[in-house]
Amino acid sequence: MKKRLVILTGAGISAESGLKTFRDADGLWEGYNVMDVATPEAWDSNPTLVQQFYNERRKQVLNAKPNEAHLMLAKLEEHFDVQIITQNIDDLHERAGSTNITHLHGIITFAQSDKNASLLYPIKGDEIKMGELCELGSQLRPHVVWFGEAVPMIEIAATICEEAELFMLVGTSLAVYPAAGLIDFVPREVSKYIVDLKIPSVNQYQNVIRIEKSATAGLREVAEILIKNA
Repeated sequence: MKKRLVILTGAGISAESGLKTFRDADGLWEGYNVMDVATPEAWDSNPTLVQQFYNERRKQVLNAKPNEAHLMLAKLEEHFDVQIITQNIDDLHERAGSTNITHLHGIITFAQSDKNASLLYPIKGDEIKMGELCELGSQLRPHVVWFGEAVPMIEIAATICEEAELFMLVGTSLAVYPAAGLIDFVPREVSKYIVDLKIPSVNQYQNVIRIEKSATAGLREVAEILIKNA
């Protein structure tokens, strides 16, 4: 029986594939204030701008390739029951070959109904056009959880963390809630590997192993330890 390895990934793992986050430049994301492109209010006031912004981000994602860190996580499925929870809206985990992925904040390669968020549609090509409608007749928007919106997958993610036998955090600052609170659901006795260039504050947790390296370099180290002890 393979041990359940739960991995929470953030922007740091995709940064090595060339994808930026709004935290790279004091709240600016590719030159935009995030409040102008990543809130329901922004969509209500200027949907054309928001749509254009995510169309550009989607093109960047589709042009990016999974890096070694993504590939190593997929490879770990040979040894563990790997469950990935990601804060990222890209599809690089899928393209790397990982099979069990929970997207907390949506996935940019899908569109959703503006009227009913549970109505999802794979995007053909790299754009959602204004005037493209869902089956209810409302405008399609990016399948992305914006600031101020509920995170529908958070309860599922919390249950996954409760069942962890090993836990890893890769490339996240634990600054965005409710995702940052998921580590609280990991059983106290479980080993928790924290991989990041800047380790977030985790002093309140037990059995923490800190690896202050990039996602790729840190994962090489952790994978070796985990496989050796499997």
